[in-house]
Amino acid sequence: MKTTPLALFAVFLTFLACDEMSKAEDQAITEEQLLAKASAIHKRVITLDTHCDINTKNFTDSINYTQELENQVTLPKMKAGGLDVAWFIVYTGQDTLTDAGFAKAYATANSKFDAIYRLVNEYAPSEIELATSSADVKRITEAGKKVAMIGIENGYPIGNDVGRVSEFYDLGARYMSLAHNGHSQLSDSNTGEADSIWLHNGLSDLGKEVIKEMNRVGMMIDVSHPSKEAMRQMIALSEAPIIASHSSARALCDHSRNLDDEQLQWMKENGGVVQTVAFTSYLNTEKFEKRVDIEVEVAKKIADSMGVRWLDRSEVFTVSNEERETYFDFLGKMVPIRKKMLAKMDNLPPAVDVADFVDHIDYLVEKMGIEHVGISSDFDGGGGIAGWSDASETMNVTIELVRRGYTENEISMLWSGNLLRVLDEVTEVAENIQKKV
Repeated sequence: MKTTPLALFAVFLTFLACDEMSKAEDQAITEEQLLAKASAIHKRVITLDTHCDINTKNFTDSINYTQELENQVTLPKMKAGGLDVAWFIVYTGQDTLTDAGFAKAYATANSKFDAIYRLVNEYAPSEIELATSSADVKRITEAGKKVAMIGIENGYPIGNDVGRVSEFYDLGARYMSLAHNGHSQLSDSNTGEADSIWLHNGLSDLGKEVIKEMNRVGMMIDVSHPSKEAMRQMIALSEAPIIASHSSARALCDHSRNLDDEQLQWMKENGGVVQTVAFTSYLNTEKFEKRVDIEVEVAKKIADSMGVRWLDRSEVFTVSNEERETYFDFLGKMVPIRKKMLAKMDNLPPAVDVADFVDHIDYLVEKMGIEHVGISSDFDGGGGIAGWSDASETMNVTIELVRRGYTENEISMLWSGNLLRVLDEVTEVAENIQKKV
C-alpha cells in the first residue's frame, strides 16, 4: 500500500496530539506527586511559627482556642494546617517611660502569661502543652499534641528592674525584643528611621544590662523591632546567637522592619536566625500598594457597619493599650469578613502571596545560608498572606518550598531546626555563664 504525503502528515498530527496529551498527563501526575511529597514531608517535620499574637479575650472558659474562632490561630486551625508549634506573644504596646507606665505594662504582660497558662493547663491540656526547650518540643510533638511556646514583644514591662528578665524566663519566655513601635527605656526602635529622632543611639545602659542578663538566664535576644544601631550593639554584647523573630529581606522590600544585607551578614556571623515573616507590606511593596487602598475601603465599610472608628496603622499605636486591644479584637473579626467580600470582587490586583513570601526565604538563604533562615506569620498581629492567611493553610508554605526544590532536611531546618538550634546554643551559653559564677 502506497503512503501518500497527506496520510503521513495526518499521522504526524496524530503523533503530536498524543505527545501533547502525554505531556499534560505527565504534568498532572507530577503536580499530584509534588503535592503528595509535600504532604508527607509536612507531616514528618516539626512546623514552628515564632510569632502569633494573642488577645486575652480568647482565653476564657467560654471563648478559647479549642473552638473555631475567627482569629487566625486556634487549635482547630493548627490541626487542619499541620502547624505543630505556635509561639504565643506577650506583647505590650509602648507607653510613657514612667513608673505608672511600667506598672501598667507589667500587669498586661502578666495577664498574657496567665492566659497562655490557662490554655495549656485548664482548657486544653490534652491537646497542647507548654515547651521551654527543644527537648520539650520533640517530646510533646511525638506525643501527638500541639506545642505552645512564649516570646515577649517589647521589653517595656521590664521597667527598671533587670530582675524581671529571670522572672519572665521562669514563666516560660524564651525570647524577648527590647523595643516595639517607639523607643523603650531599653532600646531605640526601628520607627526612629521615620524622623531620625533617637533616644539612646542604640541601647540604653539599662538595655545593655538586660542583654547580659538574657545571656545569663538563657533567653534569646530578638532584634525584629529595635533599630539597626541597637541591633549592632546587641550582637557586640551578646555571647550567644540572636534571632529576628519576624522580619524579612530589605533588599526585596524596603521597609524599616526588614533587615538589610549588612544586617543579614551580621546575623550570619553571629550564628543567628532570621524568621521570615508573612506580612504583606514587608514582602512586596508594588503588589501591596496596588491592593491596599481597596482592602482598606472594604475594611472601613465593615468597621462602619460594626460601629467601630477605623484607625490607620500609624494611629493604632497612639491610642491607649485598652483601646488598642479592643481595636485588635475588631480586626480579628473584620479580616475573615473582608476576605469573603474580596473573594466576590472582580478585577482585583493580585494579592501578596506565598510565592512572594518564599522569594524572601530564597533571598535570605542565598545571602546567609540555609542554617540561618526560619519561618513566622505574625498571625493575629497583622500578618497573613494569600495562601497562608491563617494556621489552617500552613501546608501551602511547605508545598511552595517543595516546588522550589528544597529537600526534606532543608525544609525541616527552615520550619524549626534552625530556631531550635539557636535556642539550644543560647541555653548552653547560659549554662556556661552560670558555671563561672
